[in-house]
Amino acid sequence: MSEERTGRPARAVAGVTAALDRIDRLDPQLGAFIEVWHEEALARAPAAARLPLAGLPFAVKGRSGIRSFASRRLIAAGAVPVGSTSVPGPGTVWQTWGQGAHGRTVNPWRADRTPGGSSAGSAVAVAAGLVELATGSDGAGSVRIPAAWCGVFGLKTTNGLLPSPDRSGLAAAGVLARSAAVAETYLRHVLDGYEPWAARLPVPALYSEDLGYARVDPEVAAVVRGAVERLAASGVVRLGSGGCELLDPAQAWQEVRGGAPSPTAHAVRTENDGRLDAFFARTPLLLTPATPNRPHGHEGPGGIYSTASTWAFNLSGHPAASVPAGFTSDGCPVGLQLVAARGADVSLLGMARAVEEALPTVPPWNQWTHMRRRNPATSWPR
Repeated sequence: MSEERTGRPARAVAGVTAALDRIDRLDPQLGAFIEVWHEEALARAPAAARLPLAGLPFAVKGRSGIRSFASRRLIAAGAVPVGSTSVPGPGTVWQTWGQGAHGRTVNPWRADRTPGGSSAGSAVAVAAGLVELATGSDGAGSVRIPAAWCGVFGLKTTNGLLPSPDRSGLAAAGVLARSAAVAETYLRHVLDGYEPWAARLPVPALYSEDLGYARVDPEVAAVVRGAVERLAASGVVRLGSGGCELLDPAQAWQEVRGGAPSPTAHAVRTENDGRLDAFFARTPLLLTPATPNRPHGHEGPGGIYSTASTWAFNLSGHPAASVPAGFTSDGCPVGLQLVAARGADVSLLGMARAVEEALPTVPPWNQWTHMRRRNPATSWPR
């Protein structure tokens, strides 16, 4: 047996051990995990080392995440689940927060702000460098919102592409990852018939700031608009004229989620589907802000719907991703949403990789570690 093969189990165990050590050291301040599976993860690592993902540590969303289709596929490919991440706890109607074993989940960039949700802990675990990827699910923006607010990559797959327990059909499997390249690793191992795809640049695209109905924070809009201009200037996208205007999907989404959509809700959904079908028949990429607002405080979002830019694509079923676009003046990350035609998940990831390369940002785990080294006594609000 070669030295390479005999060394794989040791490397896998070392990688899992390092991830567990980071979680033990940092999660008491972050609140990203509900449970950490020390013994189970270390026991899985040696056998996982011989499989394609070679013991890659990953986290799963919520207590039931380990049973998801994506988690089972990742484990079968040799990834090692190290714990379950926080989701919103009881007591509020808004879902853009999380409750971990050590208390409420904080945004790694600003602990006085929420990380978004409902895949709250998954985004924080990736943002703080505890794992490179974590599973999520997205019924109204639950992957893309925390990805945007924590400064990481987040993908909502095409509705129905991967199994989902959501009977309304609104929720789709998703992933939070350090980059689109890491998310590609996820999709390669959970999707049957995966075939790599490289973007041909420039990609024809259109930018819509408000989708015809959203109220967007002016500074958030400015950050996203600046990112789109950089993409055009660097030759990653070729911006066309016009935009993409939809009917406000808020009421339709709520009625579909409630299981009793009215004729009006059906009409809104049908009209928006028609507009989006026409759009993607001529343009492969739609760009928008991932959220209309920056991360809010732990007391709640007020009257602003953080989902305004995302839930239209849960109703329509299109794949959508959030890519880090920059920061507002108060140090909050901003996400750029990329939307593609239904079923174009692989090509969306290829376009996202090209976008990432043109929009370099500071990895949040580096920034967070730097802040802790500079002031080890940093007090993180709870």
